[in-house]
Amino acid sequence: MAMLSNLDLIRRVPLFSLLTADQAQSVADNVMKRRFKRGELIVEQGCKSDALFILLNGRARVLTADPRGREVILAVLKQGDYVGEMSLIDHKPHSATVRAEIQTDMLVLGRTEFSRCLPDANSMAYATLRGLVARLRNADRQIESLALLDVYGRVARTLLDMSEDDKGVKIIRGKVSRQDMAKVVGASREMVSRVMKDLELSGVIETLESGSVLIKKSLPD
Repeated sequence: MAMLSNLDLIRRVPLFSLLTADQAQSVADNVMKRRFKRGELIVEQGCKSDALFILLNGRARVLTADPRGREVILAVLKQGDYVGEMSLIDHKPHSATVRAEIQTDMLVLGRTEFSRCLPDANSMAYATLRGLVARLRNADRQIESLALLDVYGRVARTLLDMSEDDKGVKIIRGKVSRQDMAKVVGASREMVSRVMKDLELSGVIETLESGSVLIKKSLPD
């Protein structure tokens, strides 16, 4: 059987199915093949790789972990799936680690070549892409919180996410609804109220007369 060309391989990837002939050839001319051994890291949470990785064969796990090393599997990637696109779009570190579950062959496309396939950076389409990436990152973070943190940790993380920095002071403007917080962290309203009270008694947070919440100390994980 004849070996498939890079262009043939590109055309088999759903992500590139709508590219023009010139775009597809440009991608094919700049893509590289790489083999990952079982257990080898493809991308690492918190780091940047500046490349898109497309699975040709094999299998990889998308993982997130807490500082203690506890892991949660977010997804299992198979042929045709890809990783790294979020970082290429918003220029931020990877939100999860991807590790080869078995020997896995991939196509690797650099940032410059990937960017040529995107809408103009000032267009509404690109702004929409960035918005979708932000939502995906928030979803990954929420899954990680629900799986790895207790209620105290989930409430603390949510308070931090809700806060804004005001001259070096973190504050949540407006009343914090215990009921809404409970729905976000996956706990009862009573439990959330208990955690918030404990945080107030320990001097970590302070509820102002306006209902806004001032974060006075580092929140516990």
